[in-house]
Amino acid sequence: MKKIRIGTRGSRLALAQARQVQEALQSAYPDHEIELVAIKTTGDKIMDAPLPKIGDKGLFTKEIEKELIAGTIDLAVHSLKDMPTELPAGLMIGAVTRRLDPRDVFISKQGKSLGSLRHGDTVATGSLRRKAQLMAFNPGLTVIDIRGNVETRLTKMKSDPRIQGIILAGAGIERLGMTEAVTEIVPEEIIIPAVGQAALAVEIREHDPLTQELVAVLDHWESRIAVSCERVFLSKLGGGCQVPIAGLARLSDDKLTLTGLVASLDGGEIYRGSLSDGITNFSELGKNLAQKLLDAGAGKILDKIYENI
Repeated sequence: MKKIRIGTRGSRLALAQARQVQEALQSAYPDHEIELVAIKTTGDKIMDAPLPKIGDKGLFTKEIEKELIAGTIDLAVHSLKDMPTELPAGLMIGAVTRRLDPRDVFISKQGKSLGSLRHGDTVATGSLRRKAQLMAFNPGLTVIDIRGNVETRLTKMKSDPRIQGIILAGAGIERLGMTEAVTEIVPEEIIIPAVGQAALAVEIREHDPLTQELVAVLDHWESRIAVSCERVFLSKLGGGCQVPIAGLARLSDDKLTLTGLVASLDGGEIYRGSLSDGITNFSELGKNLAQKLLDAGAGKILDKIYENI
């Protein structure tokens, strides 16, 4: 019997995600002992500051990756949107699970839609990407920062009389079994999701062929192609959580369509575009759309943001 140790963050959502991987592996390999190892990350330890203020690379992954490199765990489960586009030396993504609906959702106290909010109404989010797109959609909104796990953010939203609603990733709400709380699925025309949103990444050591073979059963190739395209787009732009960048790739038959966005922090400037190509050209598609937005003027936004970081 082989023991497999899965590293994960300790939040209820992270554990729910890791358990899905645990259960899938246990079903495929009933003779293996598979355990979860909860590890606290920098993003979990610092809860009183907006994410862009506490850094960028690997806020929710680097402590787990250190344990993976050290060999105290055999694989790690991450929300793929939390993973930097460059992984530490010696690590790789061994599998990408089937992606859920990647769109964001709006949860309202009064059951209002985003479109019905009035000038001065307040929406909470912990994401610059969401904030910029909300401000572009309705410049009259007040958008405030909110941190914490899903339950904490919902509690803060409900207890703060200023806040009319909150934007969260729909996949997280689904994995927690809380879809009844959702007021509205936010259309991509209003908010394009984060790169990799709604997919889970199973990270392993590069020179560990046994684990690589084990996790291959988890890999959903359509999801891997789509998120790989998005991550190339993000990498070309040099972005992270400190920059409002969004990207979503969708497959239809043998064609991949990538929609991407770069926005100023206040949503006053938006560069958005779409390109399509064959699925085997996913990498070129990501690079080409990024270059298209840069050529249109997105580079000026990025330069200005990076100057102030």
